[in-house]
Amino acid sequence: MLLLFDVVIALVALERLAELVVATRNARWAFARGGVELGRGHYPPMVLLHTALLIACVVEAHAADRPFVPWLGWTALALAVGSQALRWWCITTLGPQWNTRVIVVPGAPLVARGPYRWLSHPNYVAVVVEGLALPLIHTAWVTAAVFTALNAVLLLGFRIPTEVRALETLADGPRP
Repeated sequence: MLLLFDVVIALVALERLAELVVATRNARWAFARGGVELGRGHYPPMVLLHTALLIACVVEAHAADRPFVPWLGWTALALAVGSQALRWWCITTLGPQWNTRVIVVPGAPLVARGPYRWLSHPNYVAVVVEGLALPLIHTAWVTAAVFTALNAVLLLGFRIPTEVRALETLADGPRP
């Protein structure tokens, strides 16, 4: 099962690369329309944290000889896949306004459809669920705990406040 776990992590890494391709394209779109970027300072630590998550999953599972516990592993895999589905629902709903960076086109209408109909930050729900579930597929509980704690600091202390401020000051008003 450890080899399959490695394959899952590799697939998530490829998915992250696909996100970066989409984000780069969307950034060009936003900047061509006068987009303004906020929160540049927290972006490199965020990239580092998310990269470290994938590496730590594999390292902990191998180095600590973590077992595959079927009831936990299959549940965690289902949650990780569900988080990917939610993430791509967010990406497709926001279209060119989605990005891994905080880039807002002044005056752009706020999106209030798809998952944004119910949640202000559904992509971050996906990030939190995935960060907890992905390591637990192969009982890498230390990685799950450390990533969850560091991600909470990053999201609550920096990312979400930056995004809220950017949307309220630059976009077409606060989210419903």
